[in-house]
Amino acid sequence: MPDLKITAGPFTFDAVFEHAKAPKTVAAFKARLPFISEVVHVRWSGEGVWMPLGDYQFGVDYENHTSHPAPGHIILYPGGISETEILLAYGGVSFSSKVGQLAGNHFITIVSDLDKVYELGRMTLYKGAQPIRFDLV
Repeated sequence: MPDLKITAGPFTFDAVFEHAKAPKTVAAFKARLPFISEVVHVRWSGEGVWMPLGDYQFGVDYENHTSHPAPGHIILYPGGISETEILLAYGGVSFSSKVGQLAGNHFITIVSDLDKVYELGRMTLYKGAQPIRFDLV
């Protein structure tokens, strides 16, 4: 059963929180729902879109962190040597920034329409920023 509805560009996805693996990140994000932003294509990481959040703080540290999220995985980089950001992988990702490799907390997994996640990524690459919204189901 999905926890979230994610609307990104013209697409809607069902998603689940990774409660057991990233409980603090899930709790911090849930407290900010609905979460509304824009996704832009990543610069260094490969096939992903991201929400640059500057110095915004979620008040979490690393948990269930990875540098290689799978397509449909959403990770939160809590800040530190680079700005805070949320990244959605749509293909191969090696999460990094201009300062080098990073790791982010995998806390959401998209569970529907993964082929549309790829379409969202390509649309963002070629057509620019897309709105994104996270809502509890």
